[in-house]
Amino acid sequence: MVFEKLKEIIANEVPSVDVDKISMDAKFAEDLNMDSLDVVQIVMAVEDEFGIEVPDDAAEKFANATVGDVVREIQKATGDKED
Repeated sequence: MVFEKLKEIIANEVPSVDVDKISMDAKFAEDLNMDSLDVVQIVMAVEDEFGIEVPDDAAEKFANATVGDVVREIQKATGDKED
């Protein structure tokens, strides 16, 4: 489950994030209060966990994206159809 793995990554990489607020609709910057350094940590952890490379232009959009947006991008990159 991509969502569960991403939620775990967020919780591990950015301990200040309230895990209860991590949902498919949560925005990284606005709802989870992540700054650009937090986002970079998440991008690097996603690349390691899923064996994918996140292009720089996509990584720049993370902050304004929702968790669901990122889940869908990971699914596209890995061919995983489950949440």
